[in-house]
Amino acid sequence: MHERADRVAEPSFVELFTPKLVTVFREGYGLAHLRDDALAGLTVAIVALPLSMAIAIASGVAPANGLYAAIIGGFFVSALGGSRFQIGGPAGAFIVLVAASVQRHGLDGMLLATLLAGIFLLLLGFFRLGTYIKFIPYPVTVGFTAGIAVIIAVSQLKELLGLTLPVAEPGPITDKLPVLWAALPSVNPAALGIAVITIALIIGVQRWRPHWPSMLIAVTAASLIALALQLPVETIGTRFGGIPQSLPLPTLPALSWEKIQAVLPDAVAFALLGAIESLLSAVVADGMTGRRHRSNCELVAQGFANIAGALFRAMPVTGTIARTATNVRAGAHGPVAGIFHALFLLAFILVAAPLASVIPLAALGGVLAVVAWTMAERHAFATLVRASRGDAVVLLATFGLTVFRDLTEGIVVGFALGSVIFIHRMSQSTAVEAHTGVLPPLVPEDQADSTDGERQPYHPEEATERDVVVYRITGAFFFGAASTVGAVLDRIEANLKALIIDMSGVPVLDSTAAVTIAGLARKARRQGVKLYITGASDTVRHELLVHGARPPLVNYKKAIGNALTAFRKRQAEKSSSSS
Repeated sequence: MHERADRVAEPSFVELFTPKLVTVFREGYGLAHLRDDALAGLTVAIVALPLSMAIAIASGVAPANGLYAAIIGGFFVSALGGSRFQIGGPAGAFIVLVAASVQRHGLDGMLLATLLAGIFLLLLGFFRLGTYIKFIPYPVTVGFTAGIAVIIAVSQLKELLGLTLPVAEPGPITDKLPVLWAALPSVNPAALGIAVITIALIIGVQRWRPHWPSMLIAVTAASLIALALQLPVETIGTRFGGIPQSLPLPTLPALSWEKIQAVLPDAVAFALLGAIESLLSAVVADGMTGRRHRSNCELVAQGFANIAGALFRAMPVTGTIARTATNVRAGAHGPVAGIFHALFLLAFILVAAPLASVIPLAALGGVLAVVAWTMAERHAFATLVRASRGDAVVLLATFGLTVFRDLTEGIVVGFALGSVIFIHRMSQSTAVEAHTGVLPPLVPEDQADSTDGERQPYHPEEATERDVVVYRITGAFFFGAASTVGAVLDRIEANLKALIIDMSGVPVLDSTAAVTIAGLARKARRQGVKLYITGASDTVRHELLVHGARPPLVNYKKAIGNALTAFRKRQAEKSSSSS
């Protein structure tokens, strides 16, 4: 059996998992490309420097753990990834999960969960499951992103206001807010002033000089002001003792079967969120550049990045939308820019780490406050609330569960609700029409096909057969519509001699629908009714045959006219034999 000439050949395993870095070098890579990538990498590193530390601190770990993630994770994501422009590192979306993991299992437990998440991401990629991440509904992504933004904003209130808490800050937002409210009398005006200055500078630079590194400028200015005025604010140095001037030696997290079982839910959550976030980021880069990423190769790279990161005591790594977009706008040519970004951050640790000690935590809180405001996708949220009742339900359920329960619950419930609503909509689009003789038009109501309002008959000759009914099914015929369609098809009249089911308008049919047709075929045979199925594609026909809708129960014909001709011939033969 020969392949059709126009069929697109499926990519080989090697093609699917070849890193974009290799592709770029194969195309030809010169000094001009190296210069562009070096400048883009420097630009992204300047953005990533304060952000990586701020995300780490908000996640309940040391700023060094965020920098290690940006260096190690950023290197592997760019070197092995399936996107030309993806920048890997710690992401704001992970703050909630990492903070909860550290609170439950300590730093070593979080590192073990990161290692396991890397293994899961490798498996997702190698089994080519990255393709299915795109099936997560848009209201779910908007809902959980907005929920994370709210949690990040609330988590920074302590730093923004310089509050002194009598107890450890709770993780859940419902427990956190009363504690923060009770601590309001301890507001530190100096910390609040530094936070306001940082936020104002970021917004001002982004508006008036959008190509300048607004976050680094704001954090540097706030640090200089706090240092010059000797303001009584907490800094990286006072809380963490600064950051190391070297990378740690690679070591495995503490391993035991009990520990693995304990952190397994966190590892699954890290892997799920990392896969979603990285592929969304790659899609954004594709939209900006017109390129196409390799989703499964990207997941494999994310897996290696998280495994390597865990060995170097890094928090979880994923693709980061803001830094990836910055990389594209900075003129990057390929993945070498991401590698340079990691090398520049490494150079900062080796050379200028002591400078980080004077950075006020209120300034980093201001950075994350701006990140949360940007993440919230307010316009998309408002549009979805107004768009339809179904989308609004999915959005609000995901948002509410993410904020008040758990991120994983929000995604799972949102995905389930979105799937149910999609199935309902698809089932409504499946229609059955009856033509000729015995039955009046059925679901949906008879409507005009043409713009002049006149009904266009499918086959004029159908009207000549008074003991034949022709059903025409249109739309996806699957479990969501099977009961409705089955109820219509099951109305076989006593004087009926032939039933023709036209499936030329059925693009896909599942096992539930196939079993429904097979049951109808058996009933038709018991009542002496000849059943014809016309217009079925190869895949639809195969599914029907597998589930029992085979000859002689069913006669397959190319079109309704062929079925009518076969029926007339059969009737003529019966008449001649009886006479």
